[in-house]
Amino acid sequence: MNIALIAHDKKKEKMIDFVVKNESYFKKHTLFATGTTGTKIMENTNLTISLKKSGPLGGDQELGAMVANQQLDLIIFFRDPLTAQPHEPDVSALLRLCDVYNTPLATNERTAELFIHHIKKD
Repeated sequence: MNIALIAHDKKKEKMIDFVVKNESYFKKHTLFATGTTGTKIMENTNLTISLKKSGPLGGDQELGAMVANQQLDLIIFFRDPLTAQPHEPDVSALLRLCDVYNTPLATNERTAELFIHHIKKD
């Protein structure tokens, strides 16, 4: 599977913890991430991640293009709903594309856990 990992600044540590906890699962898949999130994950794991630009610099849009071209099977995006994001239109566009192209999208840790648990069973 092609999996994208994204986290807003206040959720990056939670994403790192989540990926570390599930590293054996993620190493079986091809990973993509926005720049800062992916770099921090690689610093804390033995995973290789194809990095896109940082979210505010176009990384969300790069991943959105991958969704539109049906190149992603799952997106895990730990969003911070309590902090205004300067690139909110990009975030909204990515979420919209996931709906348009029926791409599974987990926006919190519990949903991501459920997706992974279900996929492991297949």
